[in-house]
Parts: sequence; structure tokens; C-alpha cells
Amino acid sequence: MMFRLKIRVAARANKNEIIKEPSGAWKVRVTAAPTAGKANDQVIELISEEFKVAKSNIVIVKGLRGKDKTIEIQM
Repeated sequence: MMFRLKIRVAARANKNEIIKEPSGAWKVRVTAAPTAGKANDQVIELISEEFKVAKSNIVIVKGLRGKDKTIEIQM
């Protein structure tokens, strides 16, 4: 089973966390800077822990360089 998740990422945050808004939107805050893909790596790690899937089963399919991302998760 595979599904897509649209998220908004905030890099250089005070702590790593995933927030689900009442509107249904997902926000991911990471402490890493958005350079050399470090923030994206941390996003994948957090999503992996949240959904209890391997990091290799998570792919950023849209938004590698932006705040708004589409993540594909293989369950």
C-alpha cells in the first residue's frame, strides 16, 4: 500500500516535531539547516518514526528545494 502526504517544512526550528493541524494539514519542524539536503534527511527520519516504516520506503516526490513537499510512503 502506498500513499502520499503533503507537508510544510520549517527548517532551523527549535526542536524536531510533526504537527497535524485541525484543518488536516501536516507541518514538520526540523532543527537542521536547509543546506546539502540535511533538512530533507531529517524530515524523512521523522516521518519514518511517526509512521513506523523504514526510511528507504519514504521518498520526497515533489518539493526537494521548497517548504511545501509531497512525500510518498510505501507501507
